[in-house]
Amino acid sequence: MISTAPSNVWVVWLSLALALLLSVTSIPAFMEVGRPLWLALFLAYWVLAVPHRVGMATAWCVGLLADVLNGSLLGQNALVLTLISFLVQTLHQRLRMFPMWQQSVVLLVIFGLAQLVQLWLNALTGNRPPTLLFILPALVSALLWPWVCTLLRVVHLRLRVN
Repeated sequence: MISTAPSNVWVVWLSLALALLLSVTSIPAFMEVGRPLWLALFLAYWVLAVPHRVGMATAWCVGLLADVLNGSLLGQNALVLTLISFLVQTLHQRLRMFPMWQQSVVLLVIFGLAQLVQLWLNALTGNRPPTLLFILPALVSALLWPWVCTLLRVVHLRLRVN
């Protein structure tokens, strides 16, 4: 039987566009080093919430948009977001059962690995010297996860994204 209920997938794309905007908004210079990984946070939520709609292809497309928007090496953010999407999809069943604080810890590890890959790619291109501050955005993002997850869950349930 074919369902005629709307899936409201536009909400996912609109939220990812919002995450793109948040990732390029200007913030004070002292806070720049700890800028949250907005795209990674929003993508991780949608991969957990609707894995049949959002996956690695979505991550790759949004990552290419982020590369163009940031002016970074084409494919760099796409690779990192695809890695995040793959890891979240791999741990999907476990993550959904975890309480929020455990999800934050797992996402800290996933985002930390992604930041390590980002640092490696930056070092290969000679853009940024390696420092230990590369882990700070992953930590800030993991701390923001409960609020982002709660906000997106309200949107998800209210607009019946399927």
